[in-house]
Amino acid sequence: MNTIEVPEGKKVYFASDNHLGAPNAVDSLERERRFVRWLGHIREDAAAIFLMGDLFDFWFEYAHVVPKGFTRTLGKLAELTDSGIPVYYFVGNHDLWMRGYFEQELNIPVFHKPQVFHIGEKAFFLGHGDGLGPHDKGFKRMKKVFTHPLAQWCFRWLHPDLGVPLAQYFSVKNRLISGEDDVRFLGEDREWLVQYAKRKLETHHYDFFVFGHRHLPLDIALSDTSRYVNLGDWIQYFSYAVFDGQRLSLESFEGGAAG
Repeated sequence: MNTIEVPEGKKVYFASDNHLGAPNAVDSLERERRFVRWLGHIREDAAAIFLMGDLFDFWFEYAHVVPKGFTRTLGKLAELTDSGIPVYYFVGNHDLWMRGYFEQELNIPVFHKPQVFHIGEKAFFLGHGDGLGPHDKGFKRMKKVFTHPLAQWCFRWLHPDLGVPLAQYFSVKNRLISGEDDVRFLGEDREWLVQYAKRKLETHHYDFFVFGHRHLPLDIALSDTSRYVNLGDWIQYFSYAVFDGQRLSLESFEGGAAG
């Protein structure tokens, strides 16, 4: 069982959908610096940090190569785990080709499927959110292709100088960072992650469902004792969730001092 204690004065943080690397190096670097300042800001009282996917707009681990860039983020994450703060990573649809780098170099457990964590006295159902629920059928088909060993084997044969820019180009070209449906609330009956959470509650109680993927901060009561929270993103909202052992709230990071 995944269990995390929340000592008095400590908090657990959740963030998702940074899409570092997109839409271009200049804009990405500005957002990355802001995110790193946030990581430094929460270090003082963090009992644990959950990164809920799509930290990168594209990520692929060759046998001896990882994508260039993101030095500030990777260095800060290493600093946090070296100091004893546990960090957990949930793979998203843009960085699903993770194969050991985070575990080996950063001491960060990586999850490819939703997980249940007991944090303090509350039960959390956690996942990136892609491919869940009754819809998202197009992505479900695409994900089967992208996660197939043959597709990964074929891509691995492309030289990184060709494969990485090609993948980054199509990621931005196809507007996979944030589609039109990701910028507006569809209503509970059309929010497929809300419907997914409600169906999960039919067989088991969870106090909180926390997802990313939608790029829209959402906090919806599913019942008197259960809530669905979508984390938004670090492209437009710079939003995150914080749990103090009893309450879970959505907040936004203004940026702090530059540096």
